[in-house]
Amino acid sequence: MLMVNCRAMLCACSHFGRRFRQRGRGGLVLLSSIAAFQGMPYAAHDAATKAHVQSLAEALQLELQQDGVDVLAAAPGPTHSGFAARAGQRLGTALQPDAIAQPILDALGRQATVLPGFLSKLLTMSLVPLARWVQVRIKGNVMLGMSQPPVGIAGAAG
Repeated sequence: MLMVNCRAMLCACSHFGRRFRQRGRGGLVLLSSIAAFQGMPYAAHDAATKAHVQSLAEALQLELQQDGVDVLAAAPGPTHSGFAARAGQRLGTALQPDAIAQPILDALGRQATVLPGFLSKLLTMSLVPLARWVQVRIKGNVMLGMSQPPVGIAGAAG
């Protein structure tokens, strides 16, 4: 996960960012997650790598915009992508991939981050007024309910 969400993402952004900058146009869409906005117990490593993606996209958006390159962090909520089944998680309410694709493409060049779909917005914005430590506990409870057995940093190290 670290290699894919951090190292590979950085290498791809460096490669394509350079090419797009030379061309004077282009766009990068980095797949972040609503997990990127605070620590998430029982998915600690996933949330941490998504925070890297979110931070990278926000910074590159400003660095590259003067050269005609658009950068967008797409931060969807739970999505039926097959990941939950592979990770041994139970996924309740979730978005379909086609429900997030168009909003992401529509946001490219218009904003730095998009929360595609109503569910993504609800899950993110409903926690904003709460203290960060409360947000972390709520997200932890949600993840604990999805995970059997819990997979935090210990599960990611193997």
